[in-house]
Amino acid sequence: MSEAWPYERSREAILRAAASLAAEDGPDGLSASTLAAALGRSELGRRVPPGSRQELQLATVTEAARIFDEEVVQPALAAPAGLGQLAAVCEAFIAHLERHAIPGGCFMASAALAMDGRPGPVRDLIASLQARFGELIHGFAVTALARHELPPGEDPGRLAFELNGIMLATDTNFAEHDDPGVLELARQIVRQRLGVS
Repeated sequence: MSEAWPYERSREAILRAAASLAAEDGPDGLSASTLAAALGRSELGRRVPPGSRQELQLATVTEAARIFDEEVVQPALAAPAGLGQLAAVCEAFIAHLERHAIPGGCFMASAALAMDGRPGPVRDLIASLQARFGELIHGFAVTALARHELPPGEDPGRLAFELNGIMLATDTNFAEHDDPGVLELARQIVRQRLGVS
């Protein structure tokens, strides 16, 4: 799509704006013309070739995933293995929301809801990214159990599901109310669930 971008130097900024727009309205509603209207750049709509809407949506999801990886996944991977990574991934997710990295909350969570029931490459990409994130949390839980950092008999799959649920609930409530108290409550719940201070 690089030849389609009239402002290559601002491609990342354009995709970040597209991710913000798609987080609020869903990726399916994203097109060159809606993006151009949001950015106030009528020439953008004229220069992105017709039929590239899906390409724009895929590029937007990829950029949102890059931001998420940088802000949530990489800090978790850098933390001490096991329980440290479980705590770090939850904290990084909450901090990602707190910074309003993408206005409207977590792009992946809102995009998954918006694209549910709409088969195609965009939905498939979002589903695959979400599955990888779930597997990452599960892997952290398995490691924590193997390192005896969790109570014997703890089910790593259930723990990963619970932590993911806490993160999604935090995203929904924070996006709706923009209340920092929601983030602090989420932090307390995670610490209590993991038994960390």
